[in-house]
Amino acid sequence: MPLHVPPAPAPALRTVLTALGSPTAVKEARTPSLLHAQGPATAELPLPVHVLDGIDALGVPVTRLAGWRFLIRCADRAVAAAETMLTPDGWAFSHFFEGPYIASTERALRQAETMTQPYQPRLLSVPGLYMLTLWLHGDCDADGASGHPAAADLLVPLAPAPPGIAAHRPHRVSELLPVLTHRVTPAPLLSSPA
Repeated sequence: MPLHVPPAPAPALRTVLTALGSPTAVKEARTPSLLHAQGPATAELPLPVHVLDGIDALGVPVTRLAGWRFLIRCADRAVAAAETMLTPDGWAFSHFFEGPYIASTERALRQAETMTQPYQPRLLSVPGLYMLTLWLHGDCDADGASGHPAAADLLVPLAPAPPGIAAHRPHRVSELLPVLTHRVTPAPLLSSPA
């Protein structure tokens, strides 16, 4: 089943394309794979990046849009990613980067395309665990920049995942979120003896 990739804001895409066309931006990116890529680079697969800020009193995940991420493809593979962020003046290019999340994102997207149910792909960051997941939202017509993970949505932890959480194994939000919340919540301090 094909994924329904939400459209990125046009200004976000423009800032990435401008940065890709700038030798200075590419050279200063500290992404050797992008710097040494052969052939033209294209920005593909825009994914909204949401951050999990916590869980409200009703058990609903509280998220916020942090930006849009584009995979940068040269020839037949993604070599880097570009991140954009919302500023008071609108969407702006933030930075290029590379690393294990690039290949892991591609792998998770290929895996999601084999599922029978259609999904809208997004990214969900869990900063307290240094964790990134592919969030497969069940409402394909939703605005990719808003909303929160529904209980039936899927989260696919990207590699490297935190210890004890299997990367690339899809979990329902209702199953994985309590585990993540428990891990992020600090343990109470022991009282000192009297």
